[in-house]
Amino acid sequence: MTAPHVSLPDPTHPSHLPPPDPAHSPLTGWTRAHWEAMADRLLDGLLPYASRELAQYRLPGRASHSGSWSDGLEGYARSFLLAAFRIAGAGGTDRPGSTVVHDLVERYTVGLAAGTDPGHPEHWPPITDRGQPMVEAASIAVALHETRPWIWDQLPDAVRQNAAAWLGGFVGATANDSNWRLFQVITEEFLASVGAPHSRAEIDDGLARLDDWYRGGGWYTDGDGRKFDYYNAWALHLYPVLWARIAGPRADRGLVATHRARLREFLDTHQYFFGSDGAPVHQGRSLTYRFAAAAPLWAGALADATSLPPGRTRRLASGALKHFADHGVPDGQGLLSLGWYRPFLPVTQRYSGPASPYWASKAFLGLLLPADHPVWTAPEEPGPVDTADRCLALPAPGWLLHSTAADGIVRLVNHGSDRLPPPPFPPQDNPHYTRFAYSSAAAPETPPDDASPGPDNHIALLDSSGASRRGRIHPLYVHGRQAASWHTPLAVDGDGTEPSITTVSVVHGPWEVRVHRVHAPAGVRVREGGWAVACDSTPTGRTGAGWALTRRPDGLTSALVGLLGWDDHGIPARGTVTHAHGHNAYGDHSATPLLTLDRYPGGTRLLVTLVVLTADPDVYGDLHTLRTDAWATPTPDGAVEIRFPDGLVERVRTRNLNPPPTTTGADIR
Repeated sequence: MTAPHVSLPDPTHPSHLPPPDPAHSPLTGWTRAHWEAMADRLLDGLLPYASRELAQYRLPGRASHSGSWSDGLEGYARSFLLAAFRIAGAGGTDRPGSTVVHDLVERYTVGLAAGTDPGHPEHWPPITDRGQPMVEAASIAVALHETRPWIWDQLPDAVRQNAAAWLGGFVGATANDSNWRLFQVITEEFLASVGAPHSRAEIDDGLARLDDWYRGGGWYTDGDGRKFDYYNAWALHLYPVLWARIAGPRADRGLVATHRARLREFLDTHQYFFGSDGAPVHQGRSLTYRFAAAAPLWAGALADATSLPPGRTRRLASGALKHFADHGVPDGQGLLSLGWYRPFLPVTQRYSGPASPYWASKAFLGLLLPADHPVWTAPEEPGPVDTADRCLALPAPGWLLHSTAADGIVRLVNHGSDRLPPPPFPPQDNPHYTRFAYSSAAAPETPPDDASPGPDNHIALLDSSGASRRGRIHPLYVHGRQAASWHTPLAVDGDGTEPSITTVSVVHGPWEVRVHRVHAPAGVRVREGGWAVACDSTPTGRTGAGWALTRRPDGLTSALVGLLGWDDHGIPARGTVTHAHGHNAYGDHSATPLLTLDRYPGGTRLLVTLVVLTADPDVYGDLHTLRTDAWATPTPDGAVEIRFPDGLVERVRTRNLNPPPTTTGADIR
């Protein structure tokens, strides 16, 4: 097949989005036309990096650990997914005067023929055990299914045979025991749908493995252990929906119903993960996939597996895409970089290559819904974070979510996800998993080049070996406004005392109070960090006896206040602000408030800390006048009473921390 002539976009004149439609979309202004325009811009931006026969897209940037050959395939596969949603969403036809859809069909047809021809110079690497082509095969299989009338059914027999043979490398191969099992399910189900060799046992085993990882409340762990992150959204819930579309009447109806029920329950929670500005909570790995966090919202509508009103579904999804567009994503060349708003490698992993961010294509799943579907025609409705302060207990992942309507910020308190396999796997510290809190408005400090993680949202014991790390998280409970866990601080010298820290978080509005029961050797220092805030100018800092705060020019403020135990014979802990450059995905300059107790007496002590992240002037304007003695009061039975400014009182047990009855996904206002 011959590569078509394609006109390259002029990078100095990027595609313009349609004008906003505030009548139809009063919160974002975005409509289906904006999604189509953004898809076209992303696909156009890739063309200068296409190989001659369009089978590879060799983008600029750091290569993945799989190498440039695999990275080129990744560029084809992930962009083909986006092209497929665009083609199928248009019914395979162009509007008068346009050739966008026709060109995409031709472009990816030619690339498929070259990539699957083992004798072609641009042929793709084979599918082998645990190899990256497994991931890309699933995207190609989904894309071929969704565009079947316009691509697969029109292919010459020789190309179909080559494509089936390449995808058939999955049959009998071993996938990683994680979301990768679903890549095998998807690919082999597509092979079954076109009458090619496949293994029904491998499909069934992969679907059964998914059941093994289900923890209730709509939450899967991504493999054994406590691996909770966005893979629950853009993989473990998404692929069962796509599998059912490919399988059609072959799918087990009972299993499909189970998957839909779990997705429905998950979306009841997932809607709380987006700030009012559209930003998703910044937690977990593969964050360079960005707005892929919106994919399950569309999947719920596509599979009739959502209780969200259609106008809210579009508001949340469009809000996420618009948020990144407003922050320069894609860049001026129309490319998705390895980063968050801009290139920032610490949010990537060794498997991340220049085309990896194009898994964000999953966010465009909504284009498969016809233009007259209610998700596109209904007026936008506010998301839950837009209208009221929220508190959500999520026992399965060990999380509390609390958000505030005044500033639209979502905060995730983490007492359960460390992304570690079960013991005896050694504990490790990963700032995207082991911090006490994450947010839609802030990112953890992640220094480049594998340097030590920052001090933010972490309590550490400090000695001659440096700062301790949190490592493996042992959840205790999540209930109401409280969540608790304990950990063994890693890498601490001392007098032989086995250190441990048990922490209970109590949340209300913008406030989080952390009650730490610290057991540590004498002579160490104890340091707690608040939220890191980042921007492109240096955040300001203020400190005093027992407190510290830092603020961005736009008012986003992080404050840390010692309430109980943060003193040495009446001398308050030191409040300081530490600054960094190039350590944060949200901006070049970052700052974190710290409290440090310079001489720990040894044994067990309660340390109670107020931790605040807010952009609400009514909150941050009063932080310097807080009466710390009014917040936390010890009781004779060893508990601590926490009294919030509006009078709400929460009682925290600090001994014999056994899990109380759990509340799953309850929204407390």
